[in-house]
Amino acid sequence: LLTPVTPPRLSHMVYFTLIDGSPSKVAGLVEACQKYLDLHHGTLHFSVGVRNEDLDREVNDCDYHVALNLVFENREVHDAYQVADRHNQFIEEQKHNWKTVRVFDSDLV
Repeated sequence: LLTPVTPPRLSHMVYFTLIDGSPSKVAGLVEACQKYLDLHHGTLHFSVGVRNEDLDREVNDCDYHVALNLVFENREVHDAYQVADRHNQFIEEQKHNWKTVRVFDSDLV
């Protein structure tokens, strides 16, 4: 049986589909994530990577190029991240490359 963490840690997963999914554009987005989105106060986990194209079972969602995964200490830390200057600079510099962005936030137990 899982015991809830108080307050719950917050998992923030973002899946980017690019307008141009070429290797150079994908690498550019990964580099931008590493430059602007790591090392924010209260971040317990940061990772970014590209979709593994070998994993294409019927249940795999293959409609993205880059996955960003962060775990924050709590909701307040997440909310501060959302309005941080580095996060906003990332969005301004990269949003023209995005076809879609899907965000999955969840409380962890």
